[in-house]
Amino acid sequence: MTNVDPHELQKFSELAHRWWDPNAEFKPLHELNPVRLDWIDAHAHLMSKRVLDIGCGGGILSESMATRGATVKGIDLSSSALGVADLHSLESGVEVAYEEISAEALAAREPGSYDVVTCMEMLEHVPNPAGTVAACASLVKPGGWVFFSTLNRNPKAYLFAVIGAEYIARMLPRGTHDYARFIKPSELANFARAASLLPVEIKGITYRPISKHFGLSNDTSINYMMACRREA
Repeated sequence: MTNVDPHELQKFSELAHRWWDPNAEFKPLHELNPVRLDWIDAHAHLMSKRVLDIGCGGGILSESMATRGATVKGIDLSSSALGVADLHSLESGVEVAYEEISAEALAAREPGSYDVVTCMEMLEHVPNPAGTVAACASLVKPGGWVFFSTLNRNPKAYLFAVIGAEYIARMLPRGTHDYARFIKPSELANFARAASLLPVEIKGITYRPISKHFGLSNDTSINYMMACRREA
């Protein structure tokens, strides 16, 4: 069975046409993207690397990694989002190959094919995050990099990421996140190790409401990113 929640897929498909509007529902992704791009590039050195972006949506991260000199493939199960991604790639002139396929299906077809795999803001939306992590590990070459980002599961994360972001600040549409699917860093690290990935660094993501900018920190209590390497 495909590791996808139809409700989650429909939710993001309905918003697909607004993916590249920097002032619409995906505004936080536009503001966060330079931070996560620099962090990924600092570890993996994207120039001339073959990169896979899992759960690419409309292609915000995919295109930005391509502008750093990577050969990028983006995959998603939302045909609406991929249509937007393809159209924007044509308009921007930034070349990205997109395909509607699951990470698990691609892993069966192209194991060990990528220097870098990214899976950002996706794990908290799938029924079996450990399965997605295992697929990422299968897709990356030995010694390659895998990057994840997700939400911690604790009262603070619920207060800020759900109540604060969705209901008070309205940075995100209501119902964007299901708190029960948030993932503790220790759990994600265990998923990674079970898939022969070595966690190398974990960084928290902070939002400064006055300046309205995202930044990296050592506080992983809400949003966090994890960099892993595939065992050689």
